[in-house]
Amino acid sequence: MSETKTHDWDLVIYPQNNLLDLKLKDVWQYRDLLMMFVKRDFVSFYKQTILGPLWFFIQPLFTTIVFTFVFGGLAGISTDGIPPLLFYLSGITAWNYFADCLTKTSTVFKDNANIFGKVYFPRLILPLSIIVSNLVKFGVQFLLFLCILFYYSLQGTRLNITWFLALFPLLILLMALLGLGLGLIITAMTTKYRDLTFLVVFGIQLLMYATTVIYPLSAAPDKYKQIIMLNPMTSIIESFRYAFFGKGEVSFWSLVYTIVITLIVMIFGIIIFNKTEKKFIDTV
Repeated sequence: MSETKTHDWDLVIYPQNNLLDLKLKDVWQYRDLLMMFVKRDFVSFYKQTILGPLWFFIQPLFTTIVFTFVFGGLAGISTDGIPPLLFYLSGITAWNYFADCLTKTSTVFKDNANIFGKVYFPRLILPLSIIVSNLVKFGVQFLLFLCILFYYSLQGTRLNITWFLALFPLLILLMALLGLGLGLIITAMTTKYRDLTFLVVFGIQLLMYATTVIYPLSAAPDKYKQIIMLNPMTSIIESFRYAFFGKGEVSFWSLVYTIVITLIVMIFGIIIFNKTEKKFIDTV
Protein backbone atom coordinates (compact mmCIF):
# COMPACT_ATOMS: atom_id res chain seq x y z
CA MET A 1 0.00 0.00 0.00
CA SER A 2 1.23 3.45 -0.86
CA GLU A 3 1.91 5.76 2.04
CA THR A 4 -0.43 8.72 2.24
CA LYS A 5 1.47 12.02 2.20
CA THR A 6 0.28 15.18 3.87
CA HIS A 7 1.07 18.64 2.57
CA ASP A 8 1.16 21.96 4.31
CA TRP A 9 -0.28 24.21 1.64
CA ASP A 10 0.25 27.96 1.73
CA LEU A 11 -3.20 28.63 0.32
CA VAL A 12 -6.24 26.41 0.05
CA ILE A 13 -9.08 27.63 -2.19
CA TYR A 14 -12.55 26.42 -1.29
CA PRO A 15 -15.73 26.90 -3.34
CA GLN A 16 -17.77 29.90 -2.22
CA ASN A 17 -21.15 28.76 -0.95
CA ASN A 18 -22.37 31.79 0.99
CA LEU A 19 -23.67 34.39 -1.45
CA LEU A 20 -23.12 37.18 1.10
CA ASP A 21 -19.54 36.13 1.87
CA LEU A 22 -17.33 38.98 0.63
CA LYS A 23 -14.09 37.35 1.79
CA LEU A 24 -12.99 40.70 3.19
CA LYS A 25 -10.04 39.03 4.91
CA ASP A 26 -8.75 37.90 1.52
CA VAL A 27 -9.36 41.37 0.09
CA TRP A 28 -7.22 42.87 2.86
CA GLN A 29 -4.46 40.34 2.22
CA TYR A 30 -4.49 41.32 -1.46
CA ARG A 31 -4.53 45.09 -0.79
CA ASP A 32 -1.23 45.48 -2.65
CA LEU A 33 -2.87 43.98 -5.72
CA LEU A 34 -5.75 46.43 -5.36
CA MET A 35 -3.32 49.36 -5.46
CA MET A 36 -1.58 47.83 -8.49
CA PHE A 37 -4.91 47.72 -10.33
CA VAL A 38 -5.56 51.35 -9.36
CA LYS A 39 -2.17 52.32 -10.78
CA ARG A 40 -2.88 50.27 -13.91
CA ASP A 41 -6.12 52.16 -14.50
CA PHE A 42 -4.30 55.49 -14.51
CA VAL A 43 -1.32 54.37 -16.58
CA SER A 44 -3.33 52.50 -19.23
CA PHE A 45 -5.83 55.32 -19.69
CA TYR A 46 -3.47 58.30 -19.83
CA LYS A 47 -0.19 56.80 -21.08
CA GLN A 48 -0.74 57.72 -24.75
CA THR A 49 -2.49 61.04 -24.16
CA ILE A 50 -0.82 64.40 -24.63
CA LEU A 51 -2.49 66.20 -21.71
CA GLY A 52 -2.58 63.19 -19.39
CA PRO A 53 -4.20 63.81 -15.98
CA LEU A 54 -5.14 67.34 -17.06
CA TRP A 55 -8.23 65.70 -18.57
CA PHE A 56 -9.45 65.40 -14.97
CA PHE A 57 -9.85 69.19 -15.03
CA ILE A 58 -10.70 69.72 -18.68
CA GLN A 59 -13.68 67.38 -18.93
CA PRO A 60 -15.78 68.77 -16.04
CA LEU A 61 -14.76 72.37 -16.79
CA PHE A 62 -15.78 72.24 -20.45
CA THR A 63 -18.99 70.37 -19.61
CA THR A 64 -19.80 73.03 -17.03
CA ILE A 65 -19.20 75.83 -19.54
CA VAL A 66 -21.46 74.15 -22.11
CA PHE A 67 -24.21 73.57 -19.52
CA THR A 68 -23.92 77.18 -18.36
CA PHE A 69 -24.30 78.45 -21.93
CA VAL A 70 -27.06 76.05 -23.05
CA PHE A 71 -29.20 75.51 -19.95
CA GLY A 72 -28.41 78.67 -18.03
CA GLY A 73 -28.11 81.07 -20.95
CA LEU A 74 -30.27 79.82 -23.82
CA ALA A 75 -32.86 77.82 -21.88
CA GLY A 76 -32.88 80.18 -18.91
CA ILE A 77 -33.25 77.38 -16.34
CA SER A 78 -33.10 78.60 -12.74
CA THR A 79 -30.05 77.80 -10.62
CA ASP A 80 -31.72 78.65 -7.30
CA GLY A 81 -29.69 81.83 -6.93
CA ILE A 82 -26.39 79.94 -7.12
CA PRO A 83 -23.83 81.25 -9.65
CA PRO A 84 -24.40 79.05 -12.75
CA LEU A 85 -20.77 77.94 -13.00
CA LEU A 86 -20.79 76.70 -9.40
CA PHE A 87 -24.27 75.20 -9.73
CA TYR A 88 -23.45 73.05 -12.76
CA LEU A 89 -19.92 72.15 -11.62
CA SER A 90 -21.21 70.88 -8.27
CA GLY A 91 -23.75 68.62 -9.99
CA ILE A 92 -21.28 67.41 -12.62
CA THR A 93 -18.58 66.62 -10.03
CA ALA A 94 -20.92 64.42 -7.99
CA TRP A 95 -22.59 62.83 -11.02
CA ASN A 96 -19.29 61.98 -12.73
CA TYR A 97 -18.10 59.95 -9.75
CA PHE A 98 -21.29 57.91 -9.59
CA ALA A 99 -21.48 57.46 -13.37
CA ASP A 100 -17.82 56.41 -13.69
CA CYS A 101 -18.16 53.87 -10.87
CA LEU A 102 -21.26 52.41 -12.50
CA THR A 103 -20.08 52.26 -16.12
CA LYS A 104 -16.63 50.82 -15.38
CA THR A 105 -17.88 48.29 -12.85
CA SER A 106 -20.62 47.17 -15.26
CA THR A 107 -18.00 45.69 -17.63
CA VAL A 108 -15.50 44.37 -15.09
CA PHE A 109 -16.14 40.67 -15.94
CA LYS A 110 -15.87 41.23 -19.68
CA ASP A 111 -12.87 43.55 -19.52
CA ASN A 112 -10.84 41.29 -17.21
CA ALA A 113 -11.84 37.81 -18.36
CA ASN A 114 -8.23 37.01 -19.33
CA ILE A 115 -7.03 37.74 -15.79
CA PHE A 116 -9.85 35.89 -14.07
CA GLY A 117 -9.17 32.78 -16.13
CA LYS A 118 -5.47 32.54 -15.23
CA VAL A 119 -4.93 33.24 -11.55
CA TYR A 120 -6.86 33.31 -8.29
CA PHE A 121 -7.49 36.47 -6.31
CA PRO A 122 -10.61 37.82 -4.60
CA ARG A 123 -12.81 38.90 -7.51
CA LEU A 124 -14.10 41.87 -5.53
CA ILE A 125 -10.61 43.41 -5.81
CA LEU A 126 -11.26 44.66 -9.35
CA PRO A 127 -14.58 46.45 -8.67
CA LEU A 128 -13.05 47.99 -5.55
CA SER A 129 -10.03 49.19 -7.53
CA ILE A 130 -12.43 51.00 -9.87
CA ILE A 131 -14.09 52.72 -6.91
CA VAL A 132 -10.71 53.80 -5.49
CA SER A 133 -9.26 55.03 -8.81
CA ASN A 134 -12.43 57.01 -9.50
CA LEU A 135 -12.25 58.42 -5.98
CA VAL A 136 -8.86 59.93 -6.83
CA LYS A 137 -10.38 61.44 -9.97
CA PHE A 138 -13.28 62.77 -7.92
CA GLY A 139 -10.82 64.33 -5.47
CA VAL A 140 -9.06 66.19 -8.29
CA GLN A 141 -12.35 67.47 -9.73
CA PHE A 142 -13.57 68.42 -6.25
CA LEU A 143 -10.38 70.44 -5.83
CA LEU A 144 -11.28 72.30 -9.03
CA PHE A 145 -14.73 72.99 -7.57
CA LEU A 146 -13.17 74.36 -4.36
CA CYS A 147 -10.82 76.62 -6.34
CA ILE A 148 -13.70 78.15 -8.30
CA LEU A 149 -15.72 78.41 -5.07
CA PHE A 150 -12.83 80.31 -3.48
CA TYR A 151 -12.59 82.60 -6.52
CA TYR A 152 -16.27 83.50 -6.26
CA SER A 153 -15.90 84.20 -2.55
CA LEU A 154 -13.04 86.62 -3.32
CA GLN A 155 -15.33 88.34 -5.83
CA GLY A 156 -17.81 89.04 -3.06
CA THR A 157 -20.30 86.24 -3.71
CA ARG A 158 -22.00 85.34 -0.44
CA LEU A 159 -21.76 81.62 0.24
CA ASN A 160 -23.87 79.93 2.89
CA ILE A 161 -22.00 76.83 4.03
CA THR A 162 -24.23 74.68 6.26
CA TRP A 163 -23.79 71.86 8.77
CA PHE A 164 -24.61 69.43 5.95
CA LEU A 165 -20.92 69.69 5.10
CA ALA A 166 -20.34 67.21 7.95
CA LEU A 167 -22.31 64.65 5.90
CA PHE A 168 -19.98 65.03 2.92
CA PRO A 169 -18.09 61.74 3.59
CA LEU A 170 -21.47 59.97 3.81
CA LEU A 171 -22.51 61.41 0.43
CA ILE A 172 -19.30 60.14 -1.18
CA LEU A 173 -19.82 56.70 0.36
CA LEU A 174 -23.40 56.57 -0.89
CA MET A 175 -22.33 57.50 -4.45
CA ALA A 176 -19.61 54.84 -4.39
CA LEU A 177 -21.85 52.07 -3.01
CA LEU A 178 -24.74 52.93 -5.32
CA GLY A 179 -22.49 52.90 -8.40
CA LEU A 180 -20.77 49.72 -7.20
CA GLY A 181 -24.02 47.89 -6.45
CA LEU A 182 -25.65 48.74 -9.77
CA GLY A 183 -22.40 47.95 -11.59
CA LEU A 184 -22.14 44.50 -9.97
CA ILE A 185 -25.70 43.67 -11.02
CA ILE A 186 -25.12 44.80 -14.60
CA THR A 187 -21.71 43.13 -15.00
CA ALA A 188 -23.26 39.81 -13.94
CA MET A 189 -25.94 40.23 -16.61
CA THR A 190 -23.53 41.33 -19.37
CA THR A 191 -21.75 37.97 -19.20
CA LYS A 192 -24.75 36.59 -21.13
CA TYR A 193 -26.35 39.68 -22.62
CA ARG A 194 -23.70 41.89 -24.23
CA ASP A 195 -26.29 44.39 -25.47
CA LEU A 196 -26.55 45.73 -21.92
CA THR A 197 -23.12 47.31 -22.35
CA PHE A 198 -24.54 49.74 -24.91
CA LEU A 199 -27.70 50.31 -22.90
CA VAL A 200 -25.70 51.30 -19.82
CA VAL A 201 -23.90 54.15 -21.59
CA PHE A 202 -27.16 55.36 -23.12
CA GLY A 203 -29.07 54.87 -19.87
CA ILE A 204 -26.55 56.85 -17.81
CA GLN A 205 -27.00 59.84 -20.12
CA LEU A 206 -30.79 59.67 -19.80
CA LEU A 207 -30.64 59.16 -16.04
CA MET A 208 -28.65 62.36 -15.64
CA TYR A 209 -31.67 64.33 -16.92
CA ALA A 210 -33.83 62.59 -14.33
CA THR A 211 -31.45 63.87 -11.65
CA THR A 212 -31.00 67.46 -10.48
CA VAL A 213 -27.69 67.96 -12.28
CA ILE A 214 -28.85 70.64 -14.72
CA TYR A 215 -31.78 72.03 -12.74
CA PRO A 216 -32.67 72.45 -9.05
CA LEU A 217 -35.48 70.36 -7.61
CA SER A 218 -37.33 73.58 -6.75
CA ALA A 219 -37.59 74.36 -10.49
CA ALA A 220 -39.26 71.04 -11.33
CA PRO A 221 -43.07 70.99 -11.71
CA ASP A 222 -44.81 69.70 -8.58
CA LYS A 223 -46.30 66.71 -10.42
CA TYR A 224 -42.80 65.50 -11.35
CA LYS A 225 -40.99 66.18 -8.08
CA GLN A 226 -41.96 62.88 -6.46
CA ILE A 227 -40.80 60.97 -9.53
CA ILE A 228 -37.45 62.79 -9.55
CA MET A 229 -37.03 62.12 -5.82
CA LEU A 230 -37.34 58.38 -6.48
CA ASN A 231 -33.90 58.66 -8.04
CA PRO A 232 -31.53 58.21 -5.04
CA MET A 233 -28.89 60.42 -6.69
CA THR A 234 -31.28 63.38 -6.48
CA SER A 235 -31.06 63.73 -2.69
CA ILE A 236 -27.27 63.23 -2.84
CA ILE A 237 -26.77 66.09 -5.29
CA GLU A 238 -29.31 68.30 -3.49
CA SER A 239 -27.45 67.61 -0.21
CA PHE A 240 -24.14 68.39 -1.92
CA ARG A 241 -25.41 71.81 -2.99
CA TYR A 242 -27.13 72.48 0.32
CA ALA A 243 -23.85 71.81 2.16
CA PHE A 244 -21.95 74.49 0.21
CA PHE A 245 -24.63 76.96 -0.82
CA GLY A 246 -27.50 76.51 1.62
CA LYS A 247 -29.79 75.98 -1.38
CA GLY A 248 -31.59 72.77 -2.24
CA GLU A 249 -34.62 70.71 -1.26
CA VAL A 250 -33.37 68.00 1.04
CA SER A 251 -34.77 66.40 4.17
CA PHE A 252 -33.88 63.77 6.73
CA TRP A 253 -36.32 61.29 5.16
CA SER A 254 -34.99 61.78 1.66
CA LEU A 255 -31.51 60.86 2.90
CA VAL A 256 -32.89 57.85 4.79
CA TYR A 257 -34.62 56.74 1.59
CA THR A 258 -31.34 57.06 -0.35
CA ILE A 259 -29.43 55.10 2.30
CA VAL A 260 -32.01 52.28 2.31
CA ILE A 261 -32.12 52.04 -1.50
CA THR A 262 -28.31 52.07 -1.67
CA LEU A 263 -28.01 49.25 0.88
CA ILE A 264 -30.65 47.17 -0.93
CA VAL A 265 -28.91 47.67 -4.29
CA MET A 266 -25.51 46.87 -2.76
CA ILE A 267 -26.69 43.66 -1.06
CA PHE A 268 -28.50 42.51 -4.21
CA GLY A 269 -25.41 43.33 -6.27
CA ILE A 270 -23.19 41.28 -3.95
CA ILE A 271 -25.52 38.28 -4.18
CA ILE A 272 -25.65 38.42 -7.98
CA PHE A 273 -21.89 38.99 -8.24
CA ASN A 274 -21.00 36.08 -5.93
CA LYS A 275 -23.39 33.78 -7.77
CA THR A 276 -22.07 34.72 -11.22
CA GLU A 277 -18.33 34.74 -10.49
CA LYS A 278 -18.28 30.94 -10.04
CA LYS A 279 -19.09 30.21 -13.66
CA PHE A 280 -18.92 33.45 -15.63
CA ILE A 281 -15.64 32.43 -17.28
CA ASP A 282 -17.56 29.76 -19.23
CA THR A 283 -19.86 32.32 -20.84
CA VAL A 284 -17.64 35.38 -21.36
